[in-house]
Amino acid sequence: MSKLYLIKLGEISLKGLNRGFFEKKLKNNLKLKLRPYHSRFSQQKGRVFIEFDDEAPDELIRKVLTTTFGITGFSKALSCGKNLDEIMEIARKVISEGSFLEASGSFKVEARRADKSFPMNSYQIECELGGLVLDTYPQMRVDVHNPQKLLFCEIRDKAYVYSSPVAGPGGLPTGTAGKGLLLLSGGIDSPVAGYRMAKRGLKMDCLYFHAYPYTSEQALQKVKDLAMLISPYLQGTVLHVVNFTETELWIKDHSNEEEHTLMMRACMMKVANMIAKKRECSCLVTGEALSQVASQTLESLAYTDSTSDLLVLRPLVGMDKQEIVDLSVKIGTFETSILPYDDCCVIFSPKHPLVRPSISRENQSFLNMKIDDLIAKAAETAESFEFLVEDSCRFQDFTIRSLFNPF
Repeated sequence: MSKLYLIKLGEISLKGLNRGFFEKKLKNNLKLKLRPYHSRFSQQKGRVFIEFDDEAPDELIRKVLTTTFGITGFSKALSCGKNLDEIMEIARKVISEGSFLEASGSFKVEARRADKSFPMNSYQIECELGGLVLDTYPQMRVDVHNPQKLLFCEIRDKAYVYSSPVAGPGGLPTGTAGKGLLLLSGGIDSPVAGYRMAKRGLKMDCLYFHAYPYTSEQALQKVKDLAMLISPYLQGTVLHVVNFTETELWIKDHSNEEEHTLMMRACMMKVANMIAKKRECSCLVTGEALSQVASQTLESLAYTDSTSDLLVLRPLVGMDKQEIVDLSVKIGTFETSILPYDDCCVIFSPKHPLVRPSISRENQSFLNMKIDDLIAKAAETAESFEFLVEDSCRFQDFTIRSLFNPF
């Protein structure tokens, strides 16, 4: 016995001659997440069909499909030959389970006849299936505008019948847009930034700056948990943990108080550049939003950019804070992000930070600190933790491999 899932594609279907590249990446991403379960893929225009052996848990399949970018919707389906009697038979099975179990409220039938040789048109198919639903559940009613339940039939190489698809995350398959490095703090913003860039196809490692004992082991564990929570969207990831204590103390003792945050950000960007290049990342990703805090004014962001050799992407730059919070709730990171463990960004924050810095002045302040050796040491001694892609949807059995000095 096997299970069949019908997957709907969105933006991928709009691609031209390189559409095959995106489709192949989506298939590979799904196969990696679904290991060790055997799956068989077939593809038609705008659709991917996956057949699983019966031992593949539906809960795991659903988790994989709702966290894999490139999918706009999916549903468990039944298939049969292209004749009305068989279609009606599998439709009876579909409406005896799933969203039709309550057998109340309104419904709508939608038919799509991709194979125009089928003797009935879409409207005729809808009428036959609508009659079947009403015969089975006479208390239900048809509503073609705002139905509570949906029944679909697609006539392709076979007939496929399914009900009320689940929404997928959309976007493009992770890994189709290259690789970046996400600066992951313990806050609300950075996991959301990682999610949004993965949705545009960017594969990412994560980077966290730890300043023990000024930041606690609980703060580090919080970031590991956040990396684990966004890992399904990132197709697995590697979290690099930088010991930043010595660097922060040096900044505190060798720079003006109002410049502490700017100097810290500059050092972070330089460490991030070093690690990104060793990990073959082409850009940095941050959770900064314009004017949210003092280090995110236009002038401060311009200075931060000037300290990086790599492109800095800020997917939240124009978002309202509530929009960011809402998205963090949606992807399941909010409750972890608000745990009361401070990251190193707030430990030595000045009371009155500089909000309108001059790039030339701050560059000179940075040179005056003579901190290059500490930055190099911080990058070279980073510890890395790997979140395996095949475990990314199995949190209860999640494997975290510790990789010491992986460079």
